This record gives sequence, C-alpha cells and structure tokens, in this order.
Amino acid sequence: MTLATQLAERIHALRFEDLTQSTLDWAGTAFVDTAGVALAGIGEDGPQVLLRLPGGGGGGPCLVFGTDRRAGPLDATLINGTASHALDYDDVSGALGGHPSAMLVPPLLALGEMQGSSGRDIALAYVVGYEAACRIARGVHFHHYDKGWHPTATLGIFGTVAACARLLRLPVEQTAVALGLAASLAAGLKANFGTMTKPLHVGHSARNGMFAVLLARDGFTANPAAFEHRQGFLDVFNGPGTYDTSRMLADWYAPFECDGPGEPGLKPYPCCGSTHAAINRMIDLARTHNLPPDRVARIEIMPHARRLPHTDNPDPRTPLAAKFSMQYVVARALTDRAVKLAHFEGDAPYDPVVRALMARTEARPHPDMPDESPLQWGVEVAVTTRDGQRFASRLDDFARLGPGAQPVSREALWGKFADCAQRSLPRPNIAPLFEQLSNLAAVGNVADVVRLMDLRSTARAAE
Repeated sequence: MTLATQLAERIHALRFEDLTQSTLDWAGTAFVDTAGVALAGIGEDGPQVLLRLPGGGGGGPCLVFGTDRRAGPLDATLINGTASHALDYDDVSGALGGHPSAMLVPPLLALGEMQGSSGRDIALAYVVGYEAACRIARGVHFHHYDKGWHPTATLGIFGTVAACARLLRLPVEQTAVALGLAASLAAGLKANFGTMTKPLHVGHSARNGMFAVLLARDGFTANPAAFEHRQGFLDVFNGPGTYDTSRMLADWYAPFECDGPGEPGLKPYPCCGSTHAAINRMIDLARTHNLPPDRVARIEIMPHARRLPHTDNPDPRTPLAAKFSMQYVVARALTDRAVKLAHFEGDAPYDPVVRALMARTEARPHPDMPDESPLQWGVEVAVTTRDGQRFASRLDDFARLGPGAQPVSREALWGKFADCAQRSLPRPNIAPLFEQLSNLAAVGNVADVVRLMDLRSTARAAE
C-alpha cells in the first residue's frame, strides 16, 4: 500500500463525533484569526496585484474577502490565501514549522460557500487538514525546514488536499491521487522571505491543493507512490535518510495536532513568528526595568539557532523586510513597548531612534539551546545599560502566548480581530462575523457567514 493511500485512509477515518470541545473551540478561533488577518491583508500590495490580473475577482461564486469582488474557487483561494499571510500575522504551528490555518481557511470557505456547506463539515475538514499537514511535517523535519523550504507551502499543501478532499467526500483512492498530484505542485523557498512572494507561497499552494482535489475528483491521474518513489517528494525535497515515514503515519488524532501540547499558536505581533519570543522578552524587560532607549548601550538577542537564518537582518530596507529583522522588531519593542501593524507601514522601519538601537543590537544563537532540543522557540534577551547594569530575560518556549506570556484570551482575540477587520469592513459587520466564526460548528450554511465579508451585500443592506 502506498504512503499516499495510507494517509488518505487516515484523512477519511475521523468523524465529527470524535472531535473534542477544545478542538472545536480552536477551529472557531482559527477561522476568526485567519479571516481577520486576511481582511487586513487584502489591502496590501501583493493581493492588490493579484486582483488586477485576469481572473482576479472577475466573477464567480466565491467572495474575495473584504471586497465586492467574486471569483472562481481557485482564484478566490489564491487571493484570499495570499491576503491571509500578507501581514505575517496568521497563526503558527511548531510541528508544521509554519502557518497552518492560512492554508486551510481560505480554500474551505471558498468550497463551503460554493456548495453551501455546514459549519460542522467545515470544522471537521479543518481539523483533518491540520492533522495531515503536521503529521507529514513530523516525518521530514527539521531537515526539511533547515534546507530552505517554506513548510507552510511545501507541506501545508497536503493539509489543503486533506481538508478539501474531506469536505468534498472524495473516496480514498481519489484522495491518494490528489496527494500524488500535490507532490508535484508543492513549492516555496525561504529565499523569498521579506517580499510579496512569501505570502504568495500560501495563496498559490492553497490554490494548488484545491486544484489537485478537483482534478482527482474528475478522473485526473497521478502516481500514488509520488511520495516514496526514488524520484518522488521525499527523496527530492528532503533526501535519502532524512525522513521517517513511520512518524507520518503514527498516532493520528491521538492527541489531535491542533489540541496537543504547545499547539497551535496565535500571533500577538504582525511579523515573523521566529521573532515573537524575543519581542515578548524585550517588552518584559523594558516594562520591568523602565528602560528608555537612551539608557541602553547594548542589546543581545540569543534565540534557538533555527530562528535566525531568516531573521538575522540588521538593515531591513522595506516594511516587509522589517517583519523578518530580529534587530528591528526587538528595538521597536523596547522603544514602543509593543509591535503593531503601523510599525511595518510607510517609513516606520527608518525611525531614527529605532535605527540607533539596532546599531547597538547583536543577534546570535543561544549556546545552551541545542539544535534538536524540543524547545525550538526559546530565547534569551539581555540589555546592558550605559551605567553598566545588565538585565536578562529568558523564555524556553513560546506557544499560545501573548505579550504577557499568558494564553491568548477571548478579549485579546476580539481586539486583534476588530483591529484587523475594521481595515476592510464596516463596523456593524465586525461583531456578528466574530460571533459566527467563533461558533463555527453551529453555523447552518457557511455562505451566510462569508456574506458578512462582502462589501456589495453590505452596501445593499445599507440602502
């Protein structure tokens, strides 16, 4: 039996009745968070370029979030998926090494809107997709991550396939074909972090995952052995001896990947997740010791080594690049006691006070956090003052944590959602959308929820 077939059997083994309440709660949270960041991200340059391309909102059954434009399900997923990652504000998974919900929410809402799916079906498909992406990731990491692939896209595509196949009730055999197809459609290089291409990875791969499912449903063929073939996904993307297929197949839903220890994590800051623990510690230091910028002689940032290759950027030249600069976000955290959307807009990365701090900042791997440590998100931040005092703060792991190192509350989730959604939607729509998405499994027809993000429907209701 091929690996794709074994994965497909697991994709179709879960029933709605098997879901825990905490898993359902997370699904609602994920849809709230992802829709919110997409509504904020749709106005960014990358998604706007996609809207201007042929097919970009030129008509169809599926909404482009926060606009009056509609498109086919593939184009809507491309644009909404790109928007959901445009601000790098979407949720993260340590197991995936990336952003799971941006690969799941846009395609599920597009298909769900098109066929009038219930919230129960959407929630189940989401949990299955999250599980598939993370289980496959466990078999290829951290070699896959360190090699330079962007796992959100290269592994998340299989989560998209799993979610869409489950929502459309594909047979196991067609689901295996869709996984084989996706093995040839996966793509995404870390070299493009800090540019519009990074969020395009998400939109493009989410589109490709849905594309693979729709093709397989209509009889398109692929090699179900496309994972384990000697010229297949595992040997080409990873390399012989660098993966373990038994880890991909073990312990599905026990516990659920989206309900396990430290999984998943909401982002309190609109920048690369690898910088979040350092931001958290700097805010803590600045508040605890009342540190103004002019008192600081030196900042040392010492994260786990895996956090630095894509964030060690002492001189970011664009707002997007600043999202991937450990030096910028930590200096900004000291200066403002916060890191917000406005800090990655316009000339904010050239703030002279922040730039002066960046010149006094060093980022290097922590000597006591080994490569294969289970604490992949740890960091220590130290500040030396001009009068010779040294203050340090260490956090060994960072998951489900907000600025005060506490689980993100419903109030904090609402604050983030409202702040993001108001960039696209009229105020009267924001609270009802939050409530509907929060209680996803109770929704009768997801198209009714999506309609709250449609500016054309909003305008008609106001007339």
